[in-house]
Amino acid sequence: MWRSAGLAGDAQKAETKEEFVKVRRRDLERLTTEVMQLRDFLPKIVNGDILGTFQKLDAIESSLEKKEEEIEQLRMDCEHFRARLETAQADCMREKKEKLELRQQLNEAKQQLLQQAEYCTEMGAAVCTLLWGVSSNEEAVKSILGGSKAVKFFTITAQTMESFVKSLSEDMKQQDLDSEENQFVLALAGIVTNVAALACGREFLVTSSRELLDTMMHLLGDMKPGLCNKFKVLMLMSLYNVSINLKGLKYISESPGFIPLLWWLLNDPDSEVCLHALRLLQSVLLEPEVLARAGAEVRETLPFQRILALAQSRHAELQALAKELLEDLKVIEYEA
Repeated sequence: MWRSAGLAGDAQKAETKEEFVKVRRRDLERLTTEVMQLRDFLPKIVNGDILGTFQKLDAIESSLEKKEEEIEQLRMDCEHFRARLETAQADCMREKKEKLELRQQLNEAKQQLLQQAEYCTEMGAAVCTLLWGVSSNEEAVKSILGGSKAVKFFTITAQTMESFVKSLSEDMKQQDLDSEENQFVLALAGIVTNVAALACGREFLVTSSRELLDTMMHLLGDMKPGLCNKFKVLMLMSLYNVSINLKGLKYISESPGFIPLLWWLLNDPDSEVCLHALRLLQSVLLEPEVLARAGAEVRETLPFQRILALAQSRHAELQALAKELLEDLKVIEYEA
């Protein structure tokens, strides 16, 4: 027991020795001064830094909260726009599908329309070709003109002729004479020619189908030289037949541009076109009442050199008619 007490005393002495450090007074005073200074200034420095740090931290936390709110708003906007995009894409796909279906329906409708147009053209060509043959019979023509659809028929004839000429290509060199469209309009023109060959037919065309006469004169001026010659010839034959009727001749000759149209047709390279243009001109020259009105324009604009050239044509009938017309002109000039 005594031994233990002695050991405890030794340890206490050792600890007491470790608590003291020997320093010089001057160093101790300087250390004390520095400690006092630190005690005065450290709280101010530390407190200021901590305060500034806390303020910065608050600002950063506020900014961070705003950023988080902005990010959240952007995320919500993104989700909204994504939903709208998905809806728009679904609508787009649906519209594409609908457009594809509509395009297919349109193509089918176009194909059906084309087939119907081809059928109507073939049927029209066949029926009108048969009617062309029938119209050479006077009783048949009277029966046609006596029907309730006669005026409508000739109105549609004018529209069909005009549509055909408009469909001709600008660079077309020659017309396919075997096409259904060509046969269709030729048959229509042939029917008009046969109808106009009869007195009752001429009277009907002059009184009830002047639109058809106007259309034929207009189309003759629109078609290029050398194109659709048979069609031109049939229309000229129709106009010549109508000119046998005095009322018809007056109406045709008084149409604007009729005399220049004749000069235009006389320069056509086709002999048959020139022949029938000369016949129509002769109708004007041999009718005193009509010549009295149109004589001045004829004399001033007559393509005399062209008629002289036609009088030398190898086409015997054209040559004879041109020479006959030159003699008529001499008589007219003498009487004038």
